[in-house]
Amino acid sequence: MPGTTANNLSPKLWERFRTTISPQNDHEFLEKTRLISRDDDGNERATVGGILMASESPETFLSGAFIQAVCYRGSERDATYQLDAKDITGSLDTQIRDACKFVERNTRVYATKAPNRIETPQFSLNAVFEAIVNAVAHRDYSIYGSKIRLHVFADRLEIFSPGTIPNTMTIESISERQSARNELISSLLARCPMNLDVRGSQRSFIMDKRGEGVPIIISESLKLSGQKPVYKLIDDAELKLTIFAAPCPHEVIK
Repeated sequence: MPGTTANNLSPKLWERFRTTISPQNDHEFLEKTRLISRDDDGNERATVGGILMASESPETFLSGAFIQAVCYRGSERDATYQLDAKDITGSLDTQIRDACKFVERNTRVYATKAPNRIETPQFSLNAVFEAIVNAVAHRDYSIYGSKIRLHVFADRLEIFSPGTIPNTMTIESISERQSARNELISSLLARCPMNLDVRGSQRSFIMDKRGEGVPIIISESLKLSGQKPVYKLIDDAELKLTIFAAPCPHEVIK
């Protein structure tokens, strides 16, 4: 990352990746973990992965390295009906946690009596969590000025992730195949303990490298709303995921 040094990384953030078999020397550890590296001129720099996972403010160095979250009233993308908005920053695991919390506080839980009280969330938080993890881990960070956009509506949730689908994957095969654009980021997220309580999730760590994320997004959302989530590639530059909301019954408790 041009213009950076190891000093731009936070010891509090990179120390969490140290294990009992890690080098004890800090500099050696940072190199082995690929949080720092040398550029073509031999200068020591923080890597892109290092900035994203071990910097308090990645957007300082990568302008689009944050999540722009907006909640709208109704189903139209109209600033007049904006209920909540936040630029979610911090290390990537922090962004994932705060984005999930944004969705949770801006969605409702429905309740019905049939005959016992049954509570149904507007969206499966487990599916939302997996969708946000995928967007953060697999987006293209080389596209200048592009950020992840998270939009919450009354009838759906949309996530826009910069970049096309990695490697030879297609929209049709996205649920069947596994591929990572950012190997270092995926590896580090797989070492980050779950930092929020997600109902239905069996995860111990944020990232699962077995490729189970998309099937979870599809199955849990389909079960809840009756509609299969839709992936759409926009101009070969952005991947859009639409997750549909559960039908609204008569009684709403949140």
